[in-house]
Amino acid sequence: MNLKKHIVIALFYFLIVSLMGILLRFYVVTPLPINHKFLLHAHSHTALLGWVYLGLTTLIYRIFLQSADKPKLYSRIFYVTNISILGMIITFPIQGYALFSIIFSTLFLFASYWFAWFAMKYVPEHFKTRFSWRLIKIALWYLVFSSIGPWAIGGVMSTLGPTSIWYKTSIYFYLHFQYNAWFILGLLGILFFFFEEKGVQFNPQNLKSFLYLFNFGGIATFFLSALWFQPPKIFYVLGGIGAVVQMLAFSDLYGIIKPGFPIIKREFGQYSWLFLKIAFVLMGVKLLMQLISAHPYMANLAYRLKDFVIGYLHLVFLGIIITTLIAFLKYFKLLKLSKSFVWLFLIAFATTEILIFYKATAFWIGLPFFAEYYIFLAVLSCLFPVAIGILFFANIRDTKVWPLKNLGN
Repeated sequence: MNLKKHIVIALFYFLIVSLMGILLRFYVVTPLPINHKFLLHAHSHTALLGWVYLGLTTLIYRIFLQSADKPKLYSRIFYVTNISILGMIITFPIQGYALFSIIFSTLFLFASYWFAWFAMKYVPEHFKTRFSWRLIKIALWYLVFSSIGPWAIGGVMSTLGPTSIWYKTSIYFYLHFQYNAWFILGLLGILFFFFEEKGVQFNPQNLKSFLYLFNFGGIATFFLSALWFQPPKIFYVLGGIGAVVQMLAFSDLYGIIKPGFPIIKREFGQYSWLFLKIAFVLMGVKLLMQLISAHPYMANLAYRLKDFVIGYLHLVFLGIIITTLIAFLKYFKLLKLSKSFVWLFLIAFATTEILIFYKATAFWIGLPFFAEYYIFLAVLSCLFPVAIGILFFANIRDTKVWPLKNLGN
C-alpha cells in the first residue's frame, strides 16, 4: 500500500478547502452566486475531516498499524471515509445541513468509529506499553467523544430548533474536542513516538503529570466555548481554571521535551523544524488567549466581534495543527516539502491573520478601518491555493500517480 497516494488525496481536499476559502472571502467583495452559509459548512467540514483527519489517521496507520498486516481492512475504512468526505463536499454547498449532507456526515462518524476500533484492536502488542500509543489511544477516544456534538444537533434541531443555545453549544462541543484533544493529542503521540525511536528517556512521573493536567484542562476549557450565551458565573470560573491548568500542562510538556529539541532540529530539517517552532510559539499564544477569554468582558467581546473567534480558530488550525502535521508527514516520508510552498504559506497565514485581528481590534478600540480591507484580505488569501497547489502537484509528481482516479490503489 502506497500511503503517499493517500496523502495526495488529503492534499487534494486541502486545495479544495483553500479554493472554498477564496470564494468566501470574495463573497463580501463582489456578488457571487453562492450561499455563503452553505459553503462555510463545506469549507469547515472538508478542512477538519478531509485534510487533517486523513493526514493524521494515515500517519497513525503508517507508524503504529502497518505492521499489523491488515491492509485490506484499512483500505475499506479509507474508501468509506472518502465517500463520506466527497459526499459532504458536494452536498453542503448545495443544501447546507439537510438530508443528504447529514447522511454523509453520519457516514463519516461511523467511518471514524471504525478506524478507532481498528486501531485499538489491531495495534501490535509491542506498542501497547509505549507512552506514544497511550496518547494516540486517548486521542482516539476523544475523537469518539467529540461526536456527541453532531449527534446532539439532530435532536436539538427537531425539538428546540437552530435558534436554541444548545444548537451552537453542540457545534462548539464537537469543535473543542476536535481541536484541543483529538488533533493535539494525536500529534503529540507522534512526537513522542519519534523521541522513543531516538532513544530519548523521560521521567514517567512527569509524563503522568502532564497527561492528567492535559485531560483536566481540556475538559474544563470546554466551558469557555459556552460563554457566548452569558451563562452562570461558575462557567467562567471553571473555564478559567481549565485555561490555567492547560498552561501548566504545556509548561510541563515544554520542560519534558526541551532536551530533545536538538534531535528534532537535526532530524527534521530546516523547514519542518521552522514549522514546529512556529507551532510551539503559537501554542503559547493560544493558551494565553484562552485564559484572557475567561474574563466576562473578553468573552462578551469575542461573541460580539466574530473576527476574534475566526482569527483564533485559524491560528490553531493553520498555525499549530497544520504546520505540525506537515512537519510529521515530511519526516515520515509521506510528503515532499518545497521552499516555495513554505514561504508562500507562511506569508498567506501571517498577513491574513494580521488583517483578521486588526479588523476586530479596530472595531473594539476605534482604530481607523480602511475601505479596501476586504479586497486586501481576499487577494492575500489567494496565496493559500497557490501555495497548496504547489505542494499538491509536487507530491503528485513525487508519487508518480496521475490521474487522480488511480490514487486509491
